Amino acid sequence: MNIHEKYIKRCIELAENGFGTTYPNPMVGSVIVYENKIIGEGWHKKAGEPHAEVNAIRSVKDKSLLKKATIYVSLEPCSHFGKTPPCCDLIIEHQIANVVVGTVDPNEKVAGNGIKKLIAAGANVTVGVLEKECNELNKRFFTFHQKKRPYIILKWAESQDGFLSPEKEINKDRKPIWITNQYSRQLVHKWRSEEQAILVGTQTVIDDNPKLNTRDWAGNNPVRIVLDQHNRIAKDSFIFDNSVKTIVFTKSEITFSEENTNFEVIDFNQNIIPQIVTVLYQNQIQSVIIEGGLQTLQSFIDQNIWDEARIFIGEITFEKGTKAPVIQKKNTTKSYVQSDELLNIRNHD
Repeated sequence: MNIHEKYIKRCIELAENGFGTTYPNPMVGSVIVYENKIIGEGWHKKAGEPHAEVNAIRSVKDKSLLKKATIYVSLEPCSHFGKTPPCCDLIIEHQIANVVVGTVDPNEKVAGNGIKKLIAAGANVTVGVLEKECNELNKRFFTFHQKKRPYIILKWAESQDGFLSPEKEINKDRKPIWITNQYSRQLVHKWRSEEQAILVGTQTVIDDNPKLNTRDWAGNNPVRIVLDQHNRIAKDSFIFDNSVKTIVFTKSEITFSEENTNFEVIDFNQNIIPQIVTVLYQNQIQSVIIEGGLQTLQSFIDQNIWDEARIFIGEITFEKGTKAPVIQKKNTTKSYVQSDELLNIRNHD
């Protein structure tokens, strides 16, 4: 690891402190080095608050050292006015001679303009240090801006013999039959807190009446997204309780209104997956975790519109029931949550 990689790695570590709190902005970390010693560092904590470079510069006690220092930043400094002034201007104002950037910002408002501005001002700029790692840090942000859709995570639990649920007659009392253990279920709630939205199909809501929140983990509740072509979901379902912003995809205009619920009309006679991701993009949703049901999950898989799949395999067997989605298990890593097996599959399309 060379000296630049050492400090960009530190930028990534700092940036991770903002996980889940910077939307719609990316996670960014910054380090300022003088004579091989860190004299300042910072990260972006929340949208609307100072960016990483600003916090790093503010943390330097002796500002006279900045002219001879190097500022490291995991993502290209912004060059436009948003809720805060451009970071490029602050770097130029303090005449920081050397700038090392992990990766270029994919946002069309920046997209290399920050680097150009710094070079034009006379700074010595190095770009592309630990670029892959910096891109991975903000995989949601990059997917949103490059593919014009959210980062899509598929999640389900299946039995040892490959079923999502048992046959209905086996489960006559309609009580939940848990495939996974309590620790896996808590992990799922942690995942929900890390993504901007959660999506399920009609039948999942009708069968389970889920709350789709993070009640087993301290964190933000995701935006709830539900498919309901024929308006079959009961009005007293938890998804209509106004506790969390909810988007319902439907075939026709809705006659009732809810304060925190938006109804989006799409054409169910056409391919609905591109329509869904377009609406989510328009709603500035950078990531979504899809938790069912079978038809919904399989549709995203078949159209290859997904980025990551997280599959729990529990100890229980059903013998009959609803089969789990079919997915190619390439690029898979395996881990365990107590007795449950957990597969993580990355889609490198």
